[in-house]
Amino acid sequence: MAANDLDLDALLRYAAANVPAFPPSPSNFTVSKFGHGQSNPTYLMQVGFGAAVKRYVLRKKPPGKLLQSAHAVEREFQVLQALSNHTLVPVPKVFCLCTDPSVIGTSFYIMEFLEGRIFVDPRLPGVEPVSRRAIYQATVKALASLHSADVDAIGLGKYGRRENYCKRQVERWAKQYIASTGEGKPERNPKMFELIDWLQQHIPLEDSSGGATGLVHGDFRLDNLVFHPIEDRVIGILDWELSTLGNQMCDVAYCSMPYITDLGADKDHLGKGMEHTGLPEGIPSLAEYVAEYCSSSGKPWPFSEWKFYIAFSLFRGASIYAGIYSRWTMGNASGGESAQHAGDKANFLIDNAWELVRREYVLPEHPPSGSFVAQDYFKGLARESEDQGFLIGEGKFVPSKRILELRNRLVKFMEDHIYPMEKEFYKLSESTSRWTVHPEEEKLKELAKKEGLWNLFIPIDSAARAKKKFFDGTNQLQSDDNYNQLLGAGLSNLEYGYLCEIMGRSVWAPQVFNCGAPDTGNMEVLLRYGNKEQLLEWLIPLLEGRIRSGFAMTEPNVASSDATNIECSISRQGDSYIINGTKWWTSGAMDPRCRLLIVMGKTDFSAAMHKQQSMILVDIRTPGVHIKRPLTVFGYDDAPHGHAEVLFDNVRVPAKNILLGEGRGFEIAQGRLGPGRLHHCMRLIGAAERGMQITAERALSRTVFGKLIAEQGSFRSDIAKCRIELEKTRLLVLDAADQLDRLGNKKARGALAMAKVAAPNMALMVLDMAMQVHGGAGLSSDTCLAHLWATARTLRIADGPDEVHLGTIAKLELQRAKAKL
Repeated sequence: MAANDLDLDALLRYAAANVPAFPPSPSNFTVSKFGHGQSNPTYLMQVGFGAAVKRYVLRKKPPGKLLQSAHAVEREFQVLQALSNHTLVPVPKVFCLCTDPSVIGTSFYIMEFLEGRIFVDPRLPGVEPVSRRAIYQATVKALASLHSADVDAIGLGKYGRRENYCKRQVERWAKQYIASTGEGKPERNPKMFELIDWLQQHIPLEDSSGGATGLVHGDFRLDNLVFHPIEDRVIGILDWELSTLGNQMCDVAYCSMPYITDLGADKDHLGKGMEHTGLPEGIPSLAEYVAEYCSSSGKPWPFSEWKFYIAFSLFRGASIYAGIYSRWTMGNASGGESAQHAGDKANFLIDNAWELVRREYVLPEHPPSGSFVAQDYFKGLARESEDQGFLIGEGKFVPSKRILELRNRLVKFMEDHIYPMEKEFYKLSESTSRWTVHPEEEKLKELAKKEGLWNLFIPIDSAARAKKKFFDGTNQLQSDDNYNQLLGAGLSNLEYGYLCEIMGRSVWAPQVFNCGAPDTGNMEVLLRYGNKEQLLEWLIPLLEGRIRSGFAMTEPNVASSDATNIECSISRQGDSYIINGTKWWTSGAMDPRCRLLIVMGKTDFSAAMHKQQSMILVDIRTPGVHIKRPLTVFGYDDAPHGHAEVLFDNVRVPAKNILLGEGRGFEIAQGRLGPGRLHHCMRLIGAAERGMQITAERALSRTVFGKLIAEQGSFRSDIAKCRIELEKTRLLVLDAADQLDRLGNKKARGALAMAKVAAPNMALMVLDMAMQVHGGAGLSSDTCLAHLWATARTLRIADGPDEVHLGTIAKLELQRAKAKL
């Protein structure tokens, strides 16, 4: 639509009534269209009054039939208003938004005119080398500035979905390409559909985790920036049509396009980018440009993911150009004659993307050094401490790049596979077939193995002991299965803490990764205390996930928190032991896959108090082992896992099944109390985080007494207090894991005890708040909250009662005080 097609009288009346300080009686009013750009038509409004002239910019939707969700000037106005009012991000000030099509035919908004420079050619011809460099540096800083915006604080928290941005964008632009081509429209390119398949298979893990999420411009490039008239700094970021919340590395890749490809104004100028044809003096290399962004924004070097981001940018550009060409053929494209070559540009970008995909790498493995890069930041980022797994200079409890990659893979697995199946798992657990295993669980276990997320809980020292016993110093099992990496990823307890937390967000997740209790504790017992024969018979199938196990210690007739009270007898008779007694809360014993019970009983009632107990391995199918009943936890029987009362009636097991020897049970129990039980604390952090997440979402969507729950002062106070408690507890748990790694179980017992008290109480506080916010839904099985709360409450007892842990903490505190007297 040309400027003379607008109803200038209606526009003038509207502007005079809605633009602050608009000249009241203008002597002259002209509107002219900017020729630059292909998207929403943009106009210069000049208002003369006396000898003065005021300038404004009008941006509107194009006329005609538009693709769904495209050209939303209302969203542009929203984001510009938020950034202008609440941040220092350089954007033009917006004055008003008109959604009444009777004024000029479509919705539009009016903003300030910025007097400055726009550089259309990224090679910056005619610009001095020193200014070229400054302009590129200013571009990067402007991008980092908008990426630093706190969207929640400025009212853009609902501006878009934060997770799976790339996945959704690939789907969106694929649909737009399809809508713009074929069936009477321009011809489709089959290579585009192959590219779509490649992108869908290579979406970065950080995309699903939300690790790179924030405000995304969507079309950030040099010619969408206004620079100061004489200074090399950005004073305005324009064209926010594609802005949303999402993966910010997509912006970085898109503004790097001039390095990859050159899209001239007409068909004859399609070609390679500056990295191939030569960089004009002063313009940094692509690697330097990306490094400067990472330095300014604090983002990690994107070596492994960069190929995807560049290929995605080329793909998206191809879809955009296909849309422009389609609109041109229908006669309603903005941008004039240049639109007629958009179809050729789309196909060129598709070919360019495939050329890039076939390369081995598209970015150096490490960021470059040089004056353009902030040296101190990248030195700290590149160096990792292999023994501790920390980034040097980044804080004690900042996970290494390797752990972050594992964590991102785990988060993606949870979002893609666990959360979508929760309702199905619950449905089976509440049916008459509850004591069977959902077939999907076994499929997910196989997938977890293939993705390297199996047995992550195994401490590196335990794995080393196992290798020495029967793996001949290697990490390969001599078995017929295809999985020869069953001893985990070689993680410390601290490193596993970051991953175990993620698993704790769903009660169904740990067993899928073979990291569920009591199997983890039982495998740890075997790894630490089992002999080679016991490892081969029981540890291997547990590591492979072919069987499950139970731990039988607690008894109904005595206070079992004091292990010296137990009454179950384990009597030696020749080459066997005879077991008699009743156990309950034997978690896992109801599972149809359960084959092993580790039973704690007394082999000598007359020995010293802590030498009476022994642990023995029992095949659950042994005659005399009777599963009497499943027990419920606040009504949950946790099928098919279950918690059983078990009767041992003259159960005869081979003497070789004793662990470590008679009288060593208390010693083994103390060893088991470390890593295995700290895992509960780690999982509780995850449970609390999930509670916080769904509570915040609920509060932002439900209205009560005339305003959102999120706007109620009492709620804000509650959720803030919960966040404080959660963060304090997380640090306490991580510190306990660190002490466990460095000092061992005994010296870390104080930190472990504090974590065991703090974690369940914190989780109960958070989940109670979450249930309160959800009302009746929070108490029902419609959400995961009630089950998570029941599990957390159980761990104030099952993980050792608070009173025992508090006693340990007090004892150590008093010992330290006495030592100073």
